Amino acid sequence: MTPPPAADRPRSSDGGTGPLPPVGGRLAQASGPPAPVRAPADTGPVPIVGSRPAPPSAPQPVVAAADDVPTSTVMETPDNVLPVTEQSPGRAGRNLPAAIAVGVGLVAVIVASLVVWRPAFLAVLVAAILVAVVELTGALKAGRFRAPLVPLLVGTVAMEALAWTRGPTGLVVGFLLTALAVVLWRLADGPEGYLRDAGAGVLVALYVPLLAGFAVLLLVPDDGAARVLAFIATVIASDVGGYAAGVMFGRHPMAPSISPKKSWEGMAGSVLACMLVATPLVVLALDGPWWGGLTFGAALAASSTIGDLGESLIKRDLGIKDMGNLLPGHGGIMDRLDSLLPSAAVAYLLLSVLAPV
Repeated sequence: MTPPPAADRPRSSDGGTGPLPPVGGRLAQASGPPAPVRAPADTGPVPIVGSRPAPPSAPQPVVAAADDVPTSTVMETPDNVLPVTEQSPGRAGRNLPAAIAVGVGLVAVIVASLVVWRPAFLAVLVAAILVAVVELTGALKAGRFRAPLVPLLVGTVAMEALAWTRGPTGLVVGFLLTALAVVLWRLADGPEGYLRDAGAGVLVALYVPLLAGFAVLLLVPDDGAARVLAFIATVIASDVGGYAAGVMFGRHPMAPSISPKKSWEGMAGSVLACMLVATPLVVLALDGPWWGGLTFGAALAASSTIGDLGESLIKRDLGIKDMGNLLPGHGGIMDRLDSLLPSAAVAYLLLSVLAPV
């Protein structure tokens, strides 16, 4: 049979004259060069021949799995776009019940050690100062300060022992020897960062064991237990009075860039509470004048606040919240000593004048 002319042959979909591929079979070779293959347009599902086209369906919302739900979404409104952020429960400050329980426990240990045997309080104090030194040197590492820990720990024990046995002169000598040991110890690590690390070590020795040594000096006289109790009770009154007055009446921030929650109203509450607690203690327990109790209370309120602000400044510079996490509701030991350390020096100096031995 003679094939029909080329003009009468059925044409393929690409305009060529080659034979059509059989349905379900292998594609036949075209006589000309292969036509370029174009990507089909995304026009949705192909309708079945002879059926009515399906109406366009509305876009369905995509539901993410439980693990893929974002924490921040956007809610669109006709007039604007409002960000809607899923709020996670934040830290609502300190755990007040835990803080009160720990505080009562610490006071009980201090009072018991003072009443039973004064050297027992010395042992408790030295243990607390050693932990505080470890906490502070560890916190300084957040600012890349590598304070030598070994000479600081040895120097802490030496300073408190010399303060107990040799008085103020022994405390000063112990501090100088500790500072010299820190400077020499750091030489072994080379010149890089030497001034930074040695300076941090001397700061730790000055800030913690030296100031704590004044509490040891308060303990040395025969009425040392009463002197230490008057000093600690007044500092506690400063914290409690400042907190209560700040919560109820605080309106004017004292140092917003350092401690936003401290207010001048809270400071007034600290001064009042310290005077109320210190005056009877100085008069009745130490045979001091009544005006001496008022002076003692006002001075310790100021030193407690300065100590608290000083530690807050260090923590803000380092970008940390607490020096440690040993005490629930309080942070670390160092976070409880911040107001006590400078107040120990002020208390020793004032009682040496107001209630001399």
